[in-house]
Amino acid sequence: MIVLEFCVYIIYSEKLDRYYIGTSDSFEKRFNEHNNAAYLHSFTSKGVPWTKYLVIDGLSSKQAFAIEQHIKKMKSRKYMENLKLYPEMIINLKEKFYS
Repeated sequence: MIVLEFCVYIIYSEKLDRYYIGTSDSFEKRFNEHNNAAYLHSFTSKGVPWTKYLVIDGLSSKQAFAIEQHIKKMKSRKYMENLKLYPEMIINLKEKFYS
C-alpha cells in the first residue's frame, strides 16, 4: 500500500525575490521551520519571512521527491508560476511521476 502523505511545496521570499522548493510529510511544520530564527544556519533563513506559494499534496514519498527534482531541474521561475496558474500542469506531473 502506498501512503500519500507527502507534498512538494514552493515558498516565496519577497526579501530575496526568490522561490524555494522542498518536499515534506508535514508542510505546516516545515514551513514554520523555514520562518524560525532557530534555523539561522539554513539558506532559507536569509529570506525570512517566507510565504506559501504552492503546495502539491497527496503524493507518495517517491513521487514527491521526483516532482521536486523535476521542478528544480527546470530552473525556471516562469515554470513555477505556471504551475500555480495552470492546475492541469500539476495533474500531469502527478501522472508522470506516479509511483
